[in-house]
Amino acid sequence: MIERRPFADLGGADHGWLKARHHFSFANYYDPKKMGWGPIRVWNDDEIAPQSGFPPHPHADMEIITYVRQGAITHQDSLGNKGRTEAGDVQVMSAGSGIRHAEYNLEDEVTKIFQIWIMPKTEGGQPAWGAKPFPKGDRAGKFVTLASGLSGDDDALPIRTDARVAGATLNAGETTEYPLGEGRHVYLVPAVGAVEVNGVRLDARDGAAIRDEAVLTVTALEDSEVVLVDAA
Repeated sequence: MIERRPFADLGGADHGWLKARHHFSFANYYDPKKMGWGPIRVWNDDEIAPQSGFPPHPHADMEIITYVRQGAITHQDSLGNKGRTEAGDVQVMSAGSGIRHAEYNLEDEVTKIFQIWIMPKTEGGQPAWGAKPFPKGDRAGKFVTLASGLSGDDDALPIRTDARVAGATLNAGETTEYPLGEGRHVYLVPAVGAVEVNGVRLDARDGAAIRDEAVLTVTALEDSEVVLVDAA
């Protein structure tokens, strides 16, 4: 089962400094049929104006993954963590029992991110933050795990949930596969380009809610960059 969700049909908001599109219900956008996909609760497609961003605000009991598509995001939090994450790289925050954080675009260009929220396996716990570079060349032609709470994914950023975030860069005409376990929920978005997933075309920033497929065969119709979440 692959349900295509065209970018043009997504909910969203324009706050001037922030242009956001929501794959699932979020803030003032509400669709009872799009409350999440398995434990995946949020997938926001955000464009943040230069020298602006999200001021300090709290979170608890959520795994928050930020995939930077263009520009860079600068993180600060109540634990004293600070870091700048550039395009192609990833940061994760386990909100745990509670954390306050800010995310700023301190660059002179628009920063574009995917912000993904996944429900944790258990509530509470010490909050944590981390970031890591993932060179696109290292994931050329194949999916590479970026963040994971699954055993065996030791090179990925850790998250406290039964899920994996993976990315791939594909040249036009190139194909790769991603196997799925039984009962898994996958949400896949091409950040750039256009792909076919088991014969279903997805253009840039379209979403696909996927389940009950044994293997995903992803073929790039043009040079593409793909991100997916595989969750229980």
